[in-house]
Amino acid sequence: MNPTDRIGELKRLGQSVWLDQIERGMIRTGQLERFRDLGVSGITANPTIFAKALESSDAYAADIARRLERGQEAESIVWELLIEDVQSAADIFRPVFDREHGQDGFVSIEVSPEIAGDTDKTIAAARDLRQRVSRPNVMVKIPATPSGLPAIEAMIAEGANINVTLIFAVERYVKVVDAFLGGLERLRANGGDLTKVQSVASFFVSRVDTKVDDRLNKKIAQADGPRKVELRKLLGKAAIANSKLAYEMFSQLHFGPRWDRLRDAGASVQRCLWASTSTKNPSYRDTMYVEELIGPATVNTMPISTLEAFMDHGRAALTLQQDVGGARHALDELALNGIDLAAITQELEDEGVAGFAKSFRESIDHLSKVRSAR
Repeated sequence: MNPTDRIGELKRLGQSVWLDQIERGMIRTGQLERFRDLGVSGITANPTIFAKALESSDAYAADIARRLERGQEAESIVWELLIEDVQSAADIFRPVFDREHGQDGFVSIEVSPEIAGDTDKTIAAARDLRQRVSRPNVMVKIPATPSGLPAIEAMIAEGANINVTLIFAVERYVKVVDAFLGGLERLRANGGDLTKVQSVASFFVSRVDTKVDDRLNKKIAQADGPRKVELRKLLGKAAIANSKLAYEMFSQLHFGPRWDRLRDAGASVQRCLWASTSTKNPSYRDTMYVEELIGPATVNTMPISTLEAFMDHGRAALTLQQDVGGARHALDELALNGIDLAAITQELEDEGVAGFAKSFRESIDHLSKVRSAR
């Protein structure tokens, strides 16, 4: 099968393919345009991805040097570089945005993860980024922390496109959708145009299996023969099962009188976005977090390696709504075997926020060291 046919098949099944990477070299060499022409219809990134790009790519060197020469502060430089990349990427994907009537073609930029625990600062940062980027096809990323939820509602109420990031638990997802709906209701009450608002709810998938499998392997090491066999059957099951139950909840939450009123006013659903979809365990199929999570009104954002693997040998079929009962049974079995998924997803949220904050600070420190070496 032609690689573009595989991406096209996902599109026909209702799933958009986004790229989980942004880097200035990709923009300047035309690589990003080529991915767009293959059928990729958007981009996500995070502070860790950008930090790696900043340190490994020569494409930033001249721009950094020029800013350092004029005495600009490191944190200001980091934000300017990121905003410039997002603006350039948004311009590349603007034809997709226009062709899809504002339903696709988005590029995301994240508020500073260092303020994830402060609602007011998150709102102020989201407003600032929205104004500075000034592109209709940009989503501002806000983490789904308890402090982030009111900020998500506030920004939706202002008509902003929001990518709700770092979702792990289905229970938290319910609150995310409530914030989304609440924001739309406020926007409608104020006479705003609901047709202009797009949002995605981003679940970090593979990290769930990494954490659960680690717990399972410790139990397997201590178990006897028959129990080892039963526990091994649960390896690599948690993430996809959790995502399938989230998608089931998506269908339930975008249904009924509350949603009907918003839909009739022009609202679009808040699509589920599957992030962290590279396979961390080499014994698992390298496209499993794509193939098992295909369904209507979804996005899968993939690193280049996963995208290329799927284009090479991926299988496209509607899978998200298959065997949801089996997914629920797998999570029940995990619970019966002492795997506390609620505790694990909270750990993952805490680690995700801390990890992104660390990467963001490393980007600033990297430029500070460059300044010191000059």
